Amino acid sequence: MKTQLPTKYFLPILVLIPGMASASPVAEFFYGLFNDMYFWLFLLVAFLLLLAYNAVRMAFNTIERAMRPQAATDEETAEAEVEEEESFFSRWYDKLAGLKPMEKEQDILLDHEYDGIRELDNSLPPWWLYGFYITIIFAVFYMFYYHIGSGKSSVEEYKTEMAEAEKAREAYMAKMDNLVDETNVTLVEDAGRLANGEKIYLQNCAQCHAKDGGGGIGPNLTDDYWIHGNSIEDVFKIIKYGVISKGMQSWKDQINPKNMQDVASYVLSLQGTTPVKPKDPEGEKM
Repeated sequence: MKTQLPTKYFLPILVLIPGMASASPVAEFFYGLFNDMYFWLFLLVAFLLLLAYNAVRMAFNTIERAMRPQAATDEETAEAEVEEEESFFSRWYDKLAGLKPMEKEQDILLDHEYDGIRELDNSLPPWWLYGFYITIIFAVFYMFYYHIGSGKSSVEEYKTEMAEAEKAREAYMAKMDNLVDETNVTLVEDAGRLANGEKIYLQNCAQCHAKDGGGGIGPNLTDDYWIHGNSIEDVFKIIKYGVISKGMQSWKDQINPKNMQDVASYVLSLQGTTPVKPKDPEGEKM
């Protein structure tokens, strides 16, 4: 009786690749396909599981034919009448499975018998042996490349991945920092960021508002009087857009949103301090 391996068992694997291609951009798909070891490992395991399933199925069929010889004879007669040509996959599977037809079982029948049960001296399936040999060869190359040769150790790969993750985090945080505006800005209380705000203030704002915030050309930033509001949103907006009529320039092209947030928070931290030469109050008390 011929061993048939239905090609439908391979359809999940054949459909998987075009399905992945349609689900992602072409360049990303091919990069992942040829560089992701786990993808190929998944396909190999899936293929081996299909072979194992078919081997178990064929074993049950063999047991059924042995228990129902008349049904097996009728089935073989029907197959002979149809004269179905063996497919490429079936011939290929026969070689990988290494199964012996029932009419040749006498050649591998062992001498001992237990309660009328005879044992067959079946060899391990070639596909299983090939897989085992491949793992041994892979282990040897892996050991020489990663433990003796120039391959990166697991510690080195970890450090590399952590460095890449840190770069990705910095890029993400930089992107998020640029999303700060007058509608979502919050007051910064972190000492490091306030120190950054002070540095930027001394470089760009002290000429008009004095180093201690007491005022000069610009208003006093330490008292309770404010011309354009004293919320973090108000101060951020003034720094960003300026007040041309009052001589306050816009800083949106010179200072990024994150630094403007730091400066605005530092300016508010000056409120209540005592400058050397405070300017007279301007605006409304708040």
